[in-house]
Amino acid sequence: MSEVVLSACKDLVEDAKIGCVEMVFKDVCLEILAKARLVLSNEDFEELTGFVAERIKEEMVPSAGRRVRVR
Repeated sequence: MSEVVLSACKDLVEDAKIGCVEMVFKDVCLEILAKARLVLSNEDFEELTGFVAERIKEEMVPSAGRRVRVR
């Protein structure tokens, strides 16, 4: 069950990354993490936190519409 919830949370983050501007995306991620904390195991929550952190580090290139990793 926890794996299904984890996968759904990751899908929500990916959808938000595609459909939101950066500040809204960060707010959506915080909401997802807050709710996921209530239902995921510690291990799954840590995995989701790392996943979200990587997505936040990515930056959209406005003209190309591609994601690039910012270091």
